[in-house]
Amino acid sequence: MFRMITALAWANILLIFVCLVPLWRNEHWLVRSLDFPRLQFSVALVIVLLADLLILDLVRPVNWILIAGVGACLCFQAWWILPYGAWHKKEVGDAAAPDPDNTLSLITANVLTPNRNAEALIALVRQCRPDILVTLESDSWWQQRLDTLDTDYPYSIKCPLDNLYGMHVYSRLPLMNPRVEYLVEDDVPSMYADVVLPSGQRIQAHFLHPAPPSPTENETSGPRDKELVMVARLARGVGGPRLVTGDLNDVAWSETTRLFRKISGLLDPRVGRGMFNSFHAKFWFCRWPLDHLFVSHHFTLSGIRRLAPYGSDHFAIFAELVLAPGNGQKGNGPEADSDDKAFARDKIS
Repeated sequence: MFRMITALAWANILLIFVCLVPLWRNEHWLVRSLDFPRLQFSVALVIVLLADLLILDLVRPVNWILIAGVGACLCFQAWWILPYGAWHKKEVGDAAAPDPDNTLSLITANVLTPNRNAEALIALVRQCRPDILVTLESDSWWQQRLDTLDTDYPYSIKCPLDNLYGMHVYSRLPLMNPRVEYLVEDDVPSMYADVVLPSGQRIQAHFLHPAPPSPTENETSGPRDKELVMVARLARGVGGPRLVTGDLNDVAWSETTRLFRKISGLLDPRVGRGMFNSFHAKFWFCRWPLDHLFVSHHFTLSGIRRLAPYGSDHFAIFAELVLAPGNGQKGNGPEADSDDKAFARDKIS
């Protein structure tokens, strides 16, 4: 029994530690990686809290300190993840009625460069028939296979790379002023274009895939965070309809993604609907939302869903938006205060 109580006490201490470390704004990958598994931490906290109440001697004050610490950490994690449930108010409203001339559907897919099951992704595209397909990690091999879509998707932006940061955009709709830019790192591109809807309305679209903080890529989150803030500022500076999509290599519930939302003024269609965890496709117990879509208040949402696996370590995400400025949800997203703006300046300095 003594060993069980000792192990439980250490489990309490370890969980409290890993939950508190992300509060430290250090950019090292070891620190920032703890932003990702908030859902998994929450499950572990619930299990440990129940074990505390059943096993620990509740007469001893020190045990109540452990229980209070675990309970506080659980509340903190819940504050981050509970907005991504059906019980929360939606940031992006539901589309009131079909409007084909002002509808935009898209698939965002991190294909995983070594994955050779291109036919499975192409089958998903033919099944869903999105207006735009965005692929990440797509190299020359992937481009050769995806180019079979050119007949149906005559507008495109192509940047095949063999460093895991190739990008492609295939579109049924005209893409005006398309361009590829390297905002932060010389080998990590992002893409931009004005999408022209059948109604003639233009939407400024940003497609990105910043490098993650990891032991094999960037030791810190600095380059990723800088790119996110730069794109957020670009999006903020546009008064009309706009969207940002891609693999941000950051989770929906991190401080930096929340900062992106505040600075950009964009809304998250997952809030009030679900997490739509897109990574890791092969391990159900180790998943979090890495692939994102953010939109301005001009849009409502017809639907969003995670698609079937196709060999990648990411699931593709399908979303259908309706441009409806009069029905948008302006003011529903988080707003940047002076501290947020100072934090953003630090990220790009």
